[in-house]
Amino acid sequence: MKAIVISRSGGPEVLEIRDVPVPDPQGEQVRIRVRAAGLNRADLMQCRGSYPAPPGSPPDIPGLEFAGDVDKLGPNVTGSLRPGDRVFGIVGGGGQAEYVAVHERMVVRVPDNLDDIQAAAVPEAFYTAHDVLESQARVLPGERILIHAVGSGVGTAAVQLAHAMGCFVLGTSRTTEKLERARELGLDVAIDTIRDDFEESVRQITNGAGVNVVIDFLGAAALSSNLAALSPCGRLVVVGLLGGGTAMVDLTTILRKRLTIIGTTLRARPIEEKIAVTQRFAARVVPWLARGLVRPVVDEVFPFQEVRAAQARLESNLGFGKIVLRFD
Repeated sequence: MKAIVISRSGGPEVLEIRDVPVPDPQGEQVRIRVRAAGLNRADLMQCRGSYPAPPGSPPDIPGLEFAGDVDKLGPNVTGSLRPGDRVFGIVGGGGQAEYVAVHERMVVRVPDNLDDIQAAAVPEAFYTAHDVLESQARVLPGERILIHAVGSGVGTAAVQLAHAMGCFVLGTSRTTEKLERARELGLDVAIDTIRDDFEESVRQITNGAGVNVVIDFLGAAALSSNLAALSPCGRLVVVGLLGGGTAMVDLTTILRKRLTIIGTTLRARPIEEKIAVTQRFAARVVPWLARGLVRPVVDEVFPFQEVRAAQARLESNLGFGKIVLRFD
């Protein structure tokens, strides 16, 4: 089979298309013929050697998500999946190949209203956003949610899910066009961080009350302002570290407001936890996707042979939503 392979550490130029063995599904695994795969920042980090694949995943084939057809069942598969079923899901790595083997309970049937490209834009973004909102932050209807980087894949998913959950949604971006497009997804208040300080904007918009939850991809650069923007008993969920991983913090703010800081990552979790995330997503979010209440946002589609251009597009920060590779 053809696969995208990281030949050495570096940027998009280190990615090559190679022939590699087709995986044979073992135990409770199913083999998927991949039709499309989404790109993620973890792919960029893996190429540069700063985010290696977890044990059990291919060390040199990137890709955290896929959409395709069930091709073959492992000998111990007991569920209802059958060859030909259209499915999507997440993996620790190896998603950017023509075939991937995945535990049967890590696979979810694709709603009929989504094509393969749309389906490939769902898993990593919506799994992460749903887990952050429901399981990590324990968001309640009516709460005020601040989402940084609303034009990112997870950001566009989080805006829609928070809106569907009945929350008041604020979002930040450095690009006016991304903020305007996010309004169409359910964003209530757009904050352009090129022009406005988001901490001060939150204070004005909420009449000093603050937000209940901050979903953060920026890390160190935004930490003090995130804490200041939170209401008493607020929750900060750190999903990414685009602005650095080391920061000084005034602990008195955390104590005085009785704040909770939560760090989360999906890729490194044990398979039992990933299965639980998958099953909650299937039960809660897939019906919303099927009804069109939430939808994947696709920025641009590339043939997998043009993965270098696709990764350069992701690295440029110009996109809105997900970049998808097409395998056909």
